[in-house]
Amino acid sequence: MIRKREDEPYLQIALDVINLHRALQIAEEAVEGGVEWIEAGTPLIKSEGMNAIRALHKKFPKSTIVADMKTVDGGSIEIEIAAKSGADVVLMLGGSDDASVTEAIEAARKYGVQLGCDTIDIPPERLIERALELEEMGADMIVSHVGIDQQTIYGGEKTLEVARKLKKKLKPTTWLAIAGGINSETAAKAKELGVDVIIVGGALYKSEQPKETAQKIKQAIISAQPVNTDLYKKYDEAHIRDALMKVSCPNISDAMHRSGEMQGLKPVWIGTEDHPLKFAGPAVTVRAYNGDWSKPVEAIEEANKGDVIVIDACEGKDAVWGELASWSSKVKGIAGVVIDGAARDIDDIRKMKFPLFARHFTPTAGEPRGLGEINVSIECAGMQVDPGDWIVGDDSGVVVIPKARAQEMANRAIDVLEKENRFREEIKRGSTLSEVMYLKKWEKQK
Repeated sequence: MIRKREDEPYLQIALDVINLHRALQIAEEAVEGGVEWIEAGTPLIKSEGMNAIRALHKKFPKSTIVADMKTVDGGSIEIEIAAKSGADVVLMLGGSDDASVTEAIEAARKYGVQLGCDTIDIPPERLIERALELEEMGADMIVSHVGIDQQTIYGGEKTLEVARKLKKKLKPTTWLAIAGGINSETAAKAKELGVDVIIVGGALYKSEQPKETAQKIKQAIISAQPVNTDLYKKYDEAHIRDALMKVSCPNISDAMHRSGEMQGLKPVWIGTEDHPLKFAGPAVTVRAYNGDWSKPVEAIEEANKGDVIVIDACEGKDAVWGELASWSSKVKGIAGVVIDGAARDIDDIRKMKFPLFARHFTPTAGEPRGLGEINVSIECAGMQVDPGDWIVGDDSGVVVIPKARAQEMANRAIDVLEKENRFREEIKRGSTLSEVMYLKKWEKQK
């Protein structure tokens, strides 16, 4: 059986990918960077079966191989097949029925593997009690785990909070592993908690350079000092903006399942390397009418630095915005303007590089009639926009993120970006896009 280490926890990579070839490649680089335990994640096992365990066992004979089976029923047979395939540690769901847990524990003893019980989706009010029950039944390890979907909302701090409570209650002989949103920053904090295994998933398998990332995380564990390697941030308007400025509108659209696009709008100017077209900020909404520029201009006074003014001008073809309004906005620090209607003075706005999208460009000015409202719910370019919703624009277009989901979508977009970075790196190494995506393998079977 594997022995605990008193000086520092083991570093484990969770290979939550679906292709074995990529998993082996990433694992090889991660091991070179200091990873000691290698987990075949549940997506990999579902995709490749026990061949994933066999391949990892064969390629990394000196590493501890973990099978994240997420077993909930048939505890005996699933632990048996994982153990016979080369796993040293097998994980099951801690919320399984006691009978399944007992069967799994007996199988683990019989085949000489450690059994870990994963706390994912156990209700918070029941978690500590259930962990102690699992320990009493004979589970070797409790895995404090916040799942991928929750990580996009909470990040790794929620994982640490749960692990801190468990550490105070579990016996010294019971292993405690921590998983869910772990990176070099949270890994350093996890060591301080005294956990036995630190499980890192996306920060490693989505990294362009897994070896270097693993080295940084290992350094953070040894020194107990965080080393920033992660793009995810906590709840905070500045951090949301920072994350959204790192990703593209296509990244955000993917994260939102191909939704959120404001349609039919065009930018005044196209970004360059020296002056990229990019803005992100909370919406100040304006309901206006064709050619009535009074409320759009008044909205500049209502807006704060970093806001985006979003104007529903009923698709009108007479301008509700021009050069002077743009200068006023730029001086105040308005991030950008989006108009479902017309703008004019396009040459001048282009010269000042002020971010503006509109449906129509025209030389014809409107009149300030004073109609409309500011900071009300509007429909603009086919999307409902409420005050405070996040608006992001770049050369690909403009997307709207509901304010209640801004943090989640920012983190999901970062996740999309990281996966693309990994694919990009493999393409640069000589693979084609089809090979990287395994398109033929994953085409729908007829």
